[in-house]
Amino acid sequence: MMRLKITNMKFINKSIIALTLLLSSSILFAQNKKQKVDGVVAVIGDYVVLDSDIDLEFIQLKAQGVDIKNITRCELFGKQLEDKLYAHHAIQDSIVVTDEEVYSYMNQQLDAMVEQVGSLDKVVKFYRKKNEEEFKSYFFDIIKQNKLTTQMQNKIVDEVTITPEEVRNFFKEIPKDEIPVFGAEVEVAQIVVKPVVTQEEKQATIDKLNAIRRDVIENGSSFYSKAVLYTEDEGSSSSGGFYKINRKTGFVKEFKEVAFSLGEGEISEPFETEFGYHIIMVEKIKGQEVELRHILMSPKVSSTALADAKEKIEQIRAKIVNGEISFADAAKSSSDQKETRNNGGVLLNPRTMESRFDLTKMDPTLYSQISNFKVGQVSMPILDEERGVGKFYKIITVNNKTEEHPADFANDYLKIKDLALTDKKIKAIAKWTEEKINETYISINADYKNCDFTNNWLKK
Repeated sequence: MMRLKITNMKFINKSIIALTLLLSSSILFAQNKKQKVDGVVAVIGDYVVLDSDIDLEFIQLKAQGVDIKNITRCELFGKQLEDKLYAHHAIQDSIVVTDEEVYSYMNQQLDAMVEQVGSLDKVVKFYRKKNEEEFKSYFFDIIKQNKLTTQMQNKIVDEVTITPEEVRNFFKEIPKDEIPVFGAEVEVAQIVVKPVVTQEEKQATIDKLNAIRRDVIENGSSFYSKAVLYTEDEGSSSSGGFYKINRKTGFVKEFKEVAFSLGEGEISEPFETEFGYHIIMVEKIKGQEVELRHILMSPKVSSTALADAKEKIEQIRAKIVNGEISFADAAKSSSDQKETRNNGGVLLNPRTMESRFDLTKMDPTLYSQISNFKVGQVSMPILDEERGVGKFYKIITVNNKTEEHPADFANDYLKIKDLALTDKKIKAIAKWTEEKINETYISINADYKNCDFTNNWLKK
């Protein structure tokens, strides 16, 4: 069984990265047993690995800009063996991946690939397939296997929990001279003032969305392409505005009401939420779930409205600096940012959903704005802009700051807990892998029996 030995913080970080890689779903080029057996280099349960699969893996990594000089054929082969093991036992454990689910994801991926390279023919040639039919059959099998792999991996680690006592023991076992060092952290708060948008500006945005809607309906234009080009929603622009939602998904009420009122293939009229104006196209309705694409646009604001917003936030800042009101109270009474105003303007770290930001990992723009701030210092008005929000003014402050320091069990408990849980998950995966290798039929081609595998694939 694999043992995680804590030697330093660098090693801990590498372990975290290793777990992330284990849990990530990557496209590995594989074919099933129905295809010719020439070039088969391994059989693992109900799956095979072809020598050409490894060749294609190298090609894709290179296309992604990965430096492959230090990646060995044995390493890629071992990773493919792991994925086949997970997929095989997912089936044994009755984990189900429906064809509908695979086709839905496959179509999304194909749209993205075609958008990137220009045509489906180019995609087919890249994957060295004879025609579109052969490629889609091949791609379907890959995606299904990857989904089985991911679900099996998730099942293993989802069952792993950790107790406070285990966290304590984990921390005690780290040698004193190897205690991890945590970087400087800050808690940041902001007040936002948005310019008032005129009715004319709102109507101009509605007209743009209506024009896109007509082009899709009347001319057959691609909603996917329109979303990539025009949506101001950063979270979905790269996927062509795609979301899969149900009635419990954390979207605003207005968005969900429109989404669930549409039939398959329908495109909504433009409608307004707190984020701007949207149009939605429903692709599929599956029970209580809706698969959709949307385009978000926010109205452009006039220079007069921007000047008024700046004047308002300057007045707010003056009251804070003069001691007439606290920053937190000013945020609650005057900030236009709904997500933070009830919390005194405090920002949440999107990586951890906590109020503390590691200075070395925070957004570069935000870092440049607060890196030299003293606690309690209030910035001058800053003009900012976000997709889906538009231009606005803000002032920011640093509520508190913690300097770089060795881990302290009491003050850094949550971070230590995360390290301990990661350690336990890695061990759980290693234990599961060891057990399943021993009980699974595995045959390795002689050409690969000299590989120095991390796992005992050769059952020595």
